[in-house]
Amino acid sequence: MRRVSTIAVAGIATAALAFSVTACGSSSEEGSKDAGIGLAYDVGGRGDHSFNDSAAKGYDKALKDFDVKGKELTAKDGDTDADRYDKLASLAEAGYNPVVGVGYAWTPSLTKAAKKYKDTDFAIVDSVVNAKNVASLVSAEHEGSYLAGVAAGLKTKSNKVGFIGGTDSALIKKFAGGFQQGLKDTNPKASLDVQWVQVGSPKGFGMPDRGKDIAEGMLSNKVDVVYSAAGGSGAGAIEATAGKKGTWSIGVDGDQYYDKGLAQYKKSILTSMVKTVDGSVYDFVKSVVKDKKPESGVQTYDLKRGGVSLSYSGGFIDDIKPKIEAAKKKIIDGQIKVQDTYKD
Repeated sequence: MRRVSTIAVAGIATAALAFSVTACGSSSEEGSKDAGIGLAYDVGGRGDHSFNDSAAKGYDKALKDFDVKGKELTAKDGDTDADRYDKLASLAEAGYNPVVGVGYAWTPSLTKAAKKYKDTDFAIVDSVVNAKNVASLVSAEHEGSYLAGVAAGLKTKSNKVGFIGGTDSALIKKFAGGFQQGLKDTNPKASLDVQWVQVGSPKGFGMPDRGKDIAEGMLSNKVDVVYSAAGGSGAGAIEATAGKKGTWSIGVDGDQYYDKGLAQYKKSILTSMVKTVDGSVYDFVKSVVKDKKPESGVQTYDLKRGGVSLSYSGGFIDDIKPKIEAAKKKIIDGQIKVQDTYKD
């Protein structure tokens, strides 16, 4: 029988709650105006220890700072674009403004919703939708991942490093590409094992058991540093490295060293490539709710803007900080141009 980790059970339960309950207070009556903030998570929802949780952090801060209510919905495994559209439409119809779609998988449905509900301000995280009432919140994941590659190249003892992607999408290949370049520039002797949790499907972001299995396979082949850009599946990889002495995980999106759900594994989290999804979501909501000047178009959060970074939590990479900071400066100054896709 296939084993199910405690992370998987917790993630499923949390995702179910996120679908049915609002974060802070109940939603307003359907059809009312200015009901608050609508947030639509990708698969895994609040509690994925990664991407969705980072968006939730910005959402929670906005609810508190601007004294508004909100409603959260979560995409389910197997949701079609039509299902996702219905979720976004339900938020717009109920008067939620702004409405944020978390993740590139919302692209087709949010494109359609923005065209239908022209008086609603939408945002999409990690994708681009060309519409006047849409802000596209994108990050330079490849730049932050380059720094993660530098750390991996300097910390590996076996010269074998792994990357686990939730799926083989263009977005996740940005993570893999930057990581690959940073690793090779720093340690040409190191090899990189790249594997995808679920090829061609966003379901790969909500399979912690599968993430754990892949990581354990890598570790058995002497990989000693594993970087995951796989949402909840990455939590399984972190669990795997925590179970083998002398191996490290690199977290993603949020600073996973401080993630309460991963607290028992934090001593194996070398660093995290932090994306300010919380900051971009908060900035967008502020532009709509407080400033009354809604952001639109592409909003890029790169190293220079502080949109991505490498964490030093735990002190595990303090000894190599000068080299990481030197690489960061070269990227910002344009001396290093980071590739934005993985090269087989």
